Amino acid sequence: NLSKPNLNHRRFPYLLKGVEIENVNHVWSTDITYIPLRSGYLYLVAVLDWFSRYVLTWRLSNNLESGFCIDALKEALEVGKPKIFNSDQGSQFTCNKFLEILEAGNIEISMDGKGRAFDNIYIERFWRTVKYEEVYCKAYESFEEAKENLGFYIKHYNEKRLHQSLGYRTPNEVFTKNNFALLNK
Repeated sequence: NLSKPNLNHRRFPYLLKGVEIENVNHVWSTDITYIPLRSGYLYLVAVLDWFSRYVLTWRLSNNLESGFCIDALKEALEVGKPKIFNSDQGSQFTCNKFLEILEAGNIEISMDGKGRAFDNIYIERFWRTVKYEEVYCKAYESFEEAKENLGFYIKHYNEKRLHQSLGYRTPNEVFTKNNFALLNK
């Protein structure tokens, strides 16, 4: 229940049913998850490339206002540009500022159906991984501690953690190699 819809915001259809992801920057997605502290919660947003599972960027916030999601999107777009960008229908991702960035870049907007976590399965798998390999192993005391540890973990995830689905390569290896190949076509 982190991404509550705003009924006044625009929504878009899910564009990825049956779509074969062919290369990096074909589909990116975003989502928010909670990060427990000893006293309260923080909220983590990430932008992930589906083909490589590479985490392009992430932000941590102590509230669910849209600003940290907009900042993450802007930073990700400094790295590349997807053909399709997928999110849920949460108000952070349906607000005008977020959508205007995607529309200005001529990026197709796709949104999960209500209650359909499998529509955004790659980032859901990332949340499971980061929580079981990092977050649940520790009890963060503060925003700063959570940010530092999550930064180390996401760097490890991108650059060192081998993925069976990627032929036992890292997300960074796959993203960099395929991004380079696309740029040199």
